[in-house]
Amino acid sequence: MTVLADAGWLNPLIALLQDAQLGLLRLLAWLGLAGTSHGQPAWPWGLRLTGENLLIDLGQARRLALTLVVLALATLCLLLAWAWRGRRWFFAAAVPLLLLVAPWPAAEVVLVPAYPTSFHRSPTGFSADAIAQGRALYAAQCAGCHGADGRGQGPLAAAQPVWPPDLAGPLLWRRADGDLLWRVLHGAKDRRGRPTMPAFERLTDSEAWAVIDFMKAQGAGQSLRTTSIWRQPIGLPDAVVRCAGREPRRLASWRGQRLRIVAAGATPELREDPRMVTVQLLPADGSAAGQAADCVTDSAAAWDAFALIAGTDRLAGTQLLADRDGWLRARSRPGDAGWSEDDLLCRTDAAPRGTAAGAAPADGLGALIARMDSEPVRFLKGGFVH
Repeated sequence: MTVLADAGWLNPLIALLQDAQLGLLRLLAWLGLAGTSHGQPAWPWGLRLTGENLLIDLGQARRLALTLVVLALATLCLLLAWAWRGRRWFFAAAVPLLLLVAPWPAAEVVLVPAYPTSFHRSPTGFSADAIAQGRALYAAQCAGCHGADGRGQGPLAAAQPVWPPDLAGPLLWRRADGDLLWRVLHGAKDRRGRPTMPAFERLTDSEAWAVIDFMKAQGAGQSLRTTSIWRQPIGLPDAVVRCAGREPRRLASWRGQRLRIVAAGATPELREDPRMVTVQLLPADGSAAGQAADCVTDSAAAWDAFALIAGTDRLAGTQLLADRDGWLRARSRPGDAGWSEDDLLCRTDAAPRGTAAGAAPADGLGALIARMDSEPVRFLKGGFVH
């Protein structure tokens, strides 16, 4: 399932764990109590809270939720003991009692190993230029083991102590971006401390982030090739857009609006649609310059990035839809007569909320947009809500 359905109390609980840890790290950094690692505040402990395991073990998730409620009551008792002298001992005595009856969850469920970079955020913005830089670095540094397609079948794979993972599989997506950064720059070891992946300390931080961006884009494309869906959500690559009579802007600046990306080529007449912003993707060689729409992006990096994510060597005529939050959600291939809900490639298996069974939509694109809006992307990467 690529889009998490509304889990009621569980999603807010996981978001609370994430926000609390980020807030604590920022507070420590502001107080000068946290060091830095690769240009950002470093997580000072070897463990962190995770939300991913809570999706699997709902019993432990409930225990954690109840424990947090009890801890909130214990904190309230401490404040009342400090402020209410007449009842100080009553409230003070209630604190250890509450801690004793709290249904503490299993530590191995809610705590996972952490690195100094676990809460780092990528500064690249998942841009087409970063993906292009990462492609060249990956080919030089990583393809020998992980393979040109990232499936772990490189010529040096058999000589490694552990077979390289399939980067199109779930492993890449389960790890936090900061954890990936640490592994790229510092390597990886097994439980016995034996190296399973070499460190690439010769890469700069920005180069390492670019490699991670490329691996995400390539993994999405490989998933589309093999399963016909994006098994994990993939963001819209950022690029510079030129609109007639206006200053250039970036795709990311339209966050909050739906976007349609149309790769110039064998497409029907391009018409603007008030339900979304349309940007035409032109090849850098100018071969389709005569088909330009009102807003276009024409860098070679942008064309290659979208082709990589779409899992195709023939991008011309392809259309892609992104939702208001910047996630790519749907694809229409060259020659398709029109849009339908079948084009939604990042979705849940559940029926769209608010749609009556058997109800006929006014049009295919309208039904697709309605389902996109009713199923916002919420997924966990490294146990963090995105």
